[in-house]
Order: sequence, then C-alpha cells, then structure tokens
Amino acid sequence: MARRKRSSQPGSDHPDERVRRSKEAVLAATYQLLSEKGLSGASVDEVSLRSGVAKTTIYRHWPTRWALLLDACSKLGPKPEVPDTGSLKGDLTALMTFIAGQLRSNRMATVLPSILDAAERDSSIADLHAKIHTGFVAPFQKVFELAQQRGELPRGCNHSELVAAILGPLFYRRWFSRETIDNRFIKTVIERAVATSKH
Repeated sequence: MARRKRSSQPGSDHPDERVRRSKEAVLAATYQLLSEKGLSGASVDEVSLRSGVAKTTIYRHWPTRWALLLDACSKLGPKPEVPDTGSLKGDLTALMTFIAGQLRSNRMATVLPSILDAAERDSSIADLHAKIHTGFVAPFQKVFELAQQRGELPRGCNHSELVAAILGPLFYRRWFSRETIDNRFIKTVIERAVATSKH
C-alpha cells in the first residue's frame, strides 16, 4: 500500500512546531507590551488579544502572569560582550557606547525602571533584577582584570566603585537630568573614573 502523502496545509504542521510558534507569538506580544507600558501594563488578556493565542494556552505554558513576564524580561535585549581593543579606555568606550544605545531605546527605557520598581516588592523580580545587573557588570569586571594585567589599573582598585563611577552618570542622565548621552559625555565619564581609580 502506498504511503499517504503528508498534507502541506498549515493545519497539518507537527504539534511541536505549532507549540513553538504560539509560544514565540506570546513572548513577542508580551515583550511589545512591556516596551510600551512596563510590567504593570502587560496583562494576560492583552497578551492573548495581541498574540491571537488563547488564554488557556498561555496558562498551559506559563502558570502565572509573573512567570510569563519573567520569561519575557529575561530576553531583554542583547547582552554586552567583552571588547578587546587593547586598552582600558578603548574597552570602556565600547562598553559604554553599547549600553548608552540600549538606554536610548524605548524598550529599555520603559521596561528597566518598572523592573527596578517591582523588585522592591517581589522576590522573583528581584532575582531577575540581580541577573540583569550581573549581565551589565560582568563585562566591566573582565575589562578591569585585563587592564590590571596590562598595568593600566592598580591591583588594589575597587571594581564595584569603578563600575558605579562609570554607569552611575549614564543612568542619571537617562532618567533624571534627561540630558544627551553623547560621545563627548562618555569620554569625560571614562577619563574621570579611570583617573580617580589610580589615586
């Protein structure tokens, strides 16, 4: 007996493929809502409406709203990679330029403050915030280690204080003074932070 030819109709897709597509649609819709309204504005009802995926299906994959939001937030933009320009200032310039670009995006500007706010009240969001913080800081730590090996930084310099001296002004400008974060500002912050670390 001849084998039946597999139908090419969309409805005949393998169940695993349909599940993958529906999960991607849900996460994309959730991420879009987070970008527009922050954590508080991303409801399961709205996610279902935008994604076209039934609420029952959403809850089958994410048992709670927070589980869905945590999954979507965990994909919050690309992580900064460790540059290797051969100099401390070159590496810091590359990292700060990348982060400044992230901070200028509407997505990061909306989602990150809402995560910081929710982290004060919810331990699972606090864990997410800690992971985001680690993702930001880890490349700086590696850059500082390489700079110490090259003799550009003293062995005893405090990495945490140096990160704060570099990232603090960026966050201040983005959410408080709302001044432009340009190349001149980045260069000034780096020179000041590096000079202070050597004293």
